[in-house]
Amino acid sequence: MSEISLYTLECGVPLLVEHIPGVRSAAMSWLVPAGTAHEPEGAQGLASMHAELLARGAGKLDSKSQADAYDALGISRGFSPQTLQMGFSSVMTGAKLPDALPLFVENIRGARMSAESFEPARALCVQAVQSLEDDPGDRVLVTAKGAHAPSPINRSSIGTLEGLGSLDAESVASAWRDRAVPGGSIIAFAGDVDGDAVAKQLDSLFKGWQGEGPAVEIGGDATHGYHFERDETNQVHIALMHDSPAETSEHAFCERLVSSVLSGGMSSRLFTEVREKRSLCYSVYASYSAEAEYGRTVSYVGTTPERAQESLDVLVGELERINTPEGAITQQEFDRAAIGMKSRLVMSGESTGARAGAIAADWRRLGRARSLEDLTAEIDALTLERVNAYLSTRSLGTLTVCSIGPEELSVPESVALSSSAS
Repeated sequence: MSEISLYTLECGVPLLVEHIPGVRSAAMSWLVPAGTAHEPEGAQGLASMHAELLARGAGKLDSKSQADAYDALGISRGFSPQTLQMGFSSVMTGAKLPDALPLFVENIRGARMSAESFEPARALCVQAVQSLEDDPGDRVLVTAKGAHAPSPINRSSIGTLEGLGSLDAESVASAWRDRAVPGGSIIAFAGDVDGDAVAKQLDSLFKGWQGEGPAVEIGGDATHGYHFERDETNQVHIALMHDSPAETSEHAFCERLVSSVLSGGMSSRLFTEVREKRSLCYSVYASYSAEAEYGRTVSYVGTTPERAQESLDVLVGELERINTPEGAITQQEFDRAAIGMKSRLVMSGESTGARAGAIAADWRRLGRARSLEDLTAEIDALTLERVNAYLSTRSLGTLTVCSIGPEELSVPESVALSSSAS
């Protein structure tokens, strides 16, 4: 059985270590308070620039030397701009961890963010934004998030062309120095890891590191509504978004089971009702995610222009029906969803990278890290009666609906698109 240990480093950073017996790999997840929500207004794209530049040298190592140093230790790494943090993930063999830690620390504290790397990095970030033109499936999700969530937690991880164009090398480097601080950072390891040794080594490497990350102030009301983008293609992409319980809510695991019933595989309701019975679409799903203070569910359907209106109608109907007595979850659906949730837990437990990411995210959202046994117990505590009782009080609330295709769609009258809607 694995154990999760918590250390508070001398600089104040929480260090979480899950030692997993029997594995030889070690994974790290380092969260830095430098997400898209920390970007100044008008500078959307700053986080994506930081992610690109973090892989282009640190300290005495230029881009190639840095890559060679990681490769020599067999380390894979990646940087991902998230809403509230910049994620730095890495996987290696446990035996190489002592040699890897100085590289990791220098990568964050001593990132070069050099002027000569600025324009090549920006060119790649611009290409990522422009690529949305060729990917309406992703574009409709970006639009839905931008309209449904309040600023600044509604921003895309890749930024905007205008925001990227407003940046300069000096301001990007300065912004990283302001954000690469211990206050707001979280570090987690999982796998073949000696927590005591890692904590001791990091305390030495972090000598003199100090500072607090910028706070995130969530703005006013979101736009919501129906958003249509005309695109003369043979496909229509539809996204719906509604609020869901926060991770701290007692209903978070009920909502996870509801999401699994709706979209947990080929026997799920959305797949069965929208795709299999009516042949309305080639792709349909619903996905729930949550943070400490908010949660959201996004539903998507990809279809053809001829079937788009019916696809939207049936999708909305299924999302609403599960909240009614007639659409209550059956025992068979409950059992299948619970088994699926446990299976996904088991599979994530076999990945040290997934576990490191999970315990870091837990600390950010809950201030504590949950073991696989804790998560399994949460699922075991669910009952059909409890979930259906939750559904009897659940409401989709104010929805955001977005579509990309040749024709505008009609949103079902039952859907509330503004806070004043009945």
